Amino acid sequence: MSEEKKLKKGDREADEDVVSSFLDRTLRPSRFDEYVGQKAIKDNLKILIEAAMERSHPPEHVLFYGPPGLGKTTLAHLIAKETSSQMKSTSGPAIEKVGDLASVLTNLSAGDILFIDEIHRLNSAVEEILYPAMESGHLDIIIGKGPSARTIQLELPPFTLIAATTKIGSLSSPLRSRFSGGIFRLEFYSSDEIEKILERSSNLLEIEMTEDARREVARRSRRTPRTANYLLKRIRDFGQVRKKKIDKDVVDEALSLLGIDSEGLNASDRAILEILIDKFAGGPVGINTLAAALSEEENTIEEFNEPYLLQIGFLERTPRGRTVTDLGYKHMKKSPAKVPVEQDKLL
Repeated sequence: MSEEKKLKKGDREADEDVVSSFLDRTLRPSRFDEYVGQKAIKDNLKILIEAAMERSHPPEHVLFYGPPGLGKTTLAHLIAKETSSQMKSTSGPAIEKVGDLASVLTNLSAGDILFIDEIHRLNSAVEEILYPAMESGHLDIIIGKGPSARTIQLELPPFTLIAATTKIGSLSSPLRSRFSGGIFRLEFYSSDEIEKILERSSNLLEIEMTEDARREVARRSRRTPRTANYLLKRIRDFGQVRKKKIDKDVVDEALSLLGIDSEGLNASDRAILEILIDKFAGGPVGINTLAAALSEEENTIEEFNEPYLLQIGFLERTPRGRTVTDLGYKHMKKSPAKVPVEQDKLL
């Protein structure tokens, strides 16, 4: 490929990323009233924000946890908008050293919101610097080593830390205890809630689709808003290229092309069930063995595939490993194998 073509390709990919990012921002709710679902969390946050604003003080630190795509980042943006605060975003993997966190904290202004995604991936040294910053509003910096080392204490402006994680168990107890504003678990959405999200998104994107089509997309969206909006955009592309009105038949065709089956399972979900059934007689199988058999990362299985498979009852997680349920066998159109107890698989 010539340099000119490479440049053009790079420009095109950059433009596509900008468009995708713009669409995501467009679909993101700008007010709590537009945010569908998670009612208990919204009610708690409204009280937290209103009380803080009456005291002319930033809201206390908040932690959101749950599977990806349920709206943790969106809630952080809504808190920033409701408090008219500037939000600065980073992630656990991006803060590698103590100096990285110190740089972020010292650049905050009074009332700012700091959003840290994947906070469970902070290393312990960085965590220790975060404790006094959250609790007392100061930053302890150690200069030098050994007997000559000294500590400099910097006062920080009042700020709110909002953190998100998919692995609440990986956070240390001292860090969890410092989220005095609350620790909130985001739950999977109902089909009705996903339909409402799709209705709003299709209106914003000026997509005409039938009610049956919207209901079918909602049914296959893994009960997750991010997935629902992703499928909606791909179905729109399919209908545009094929010059077809978006009805249930077009949805079926488009999702079949994407490898999304009737229950919203994708190829990797089905691969997990298939390997468990065909190679391990349905389980139980440990996560290490399962990941090796799939040539997949353990984190990907635990954070992306498992939550939905567990939610719809196709998979069980036991102390001895993962097991396919009767519903999982039925969906894969297979029958449980009769395996003698002594041939039970290793974890």
